Amino acid sequence: MATQKPRSLLRIEYEEAAEAYLKSLPLEHFMEATAQGRQREITLESLALVKARRPDVQVFNELLVQYPRRGPRKIGQVVPDNMVVIWPEPIKASGSYDLPLQPVCPFWMLEYVSKYNKRKDYEDNMQKYERELKVPYYLLFYPDAGELTLYHLRGRKYRAVPPNEQERHAIPELDMEVAMQEDWVRFWHKGDLLPLPADLQRDLDETRRQLRKMKRHAEEQTRRAEEQTRRAEVEQQARLAAEEEVQRLRAELERVRRIS
Repeated sequence: MATQKPRSLLRIEYEEAAEAYLKSLPLEHFMEATAQGRQREITLESLALVKARRPDVQVFNELLVQYPRRGPRKIGQVVPDNMVVIWPEPIKASGSYDLPLQPVCPFWMLEYVSKYNKRKDYEDNMQKYERELKVPYYLLFYPDAGELTLYHLRGRKYRAVPPNEQERHAIPELDMEVAMQEDWVRFWHKGDLLPLPADLQRDLDETRRQLRKMKRHAEEQTRRAEEQTRRAEVEQQARLAAEEEVQRLRAELERVRRIS
């Protein structure tokens, strides 16, 4: 019976494997087409909102995933464009996500393929996710063609998730849906489209505009109320002065009458 290696030795072994992988990468691996970068940006911005609502949803970007495998290469390696892990505590993964040293396996892999820069062997990646890592969900997006496929692992094979009545592809475990909108993959959480920073900025600008309008209206109302109060005070003072003058004249008339 094989004995399990201590975690310290495993960590060293996986760190060395990660360093060797990094050195083996060609320069084009570090290049990214504009469309790939844009979709990555949308994904990270959207999933950041999901994480704010569900801290157990943790998102990683271009992180090397390493795992034990059979055969001459005892350590398997793959780098998804984005990866989602579900775990209630913060995941510590700096240079690589080493499965034997982590509490949970990846839940969702996302990749974006551009004809202008095919940096990876995406077919090979898909086989790793399906057969070796057994990742429950895999999203594959071709931005140049506007093609989106969400796969769900059923048994040993990935099956494409069909669209629902809203023409979105659902991930029930996350209360999420994905679909194409204006040429990009967009994300919904509990039925609501997750806004992008530009959308949030427009809403913020509009809210500020409305607040300024409401403030000006309130200030105008306050000014008018103050003017009405001042007029009422002047009128009250005038009435009191008139009453005092009437009383004075009456007293003077009464005095004249007594003298005469």
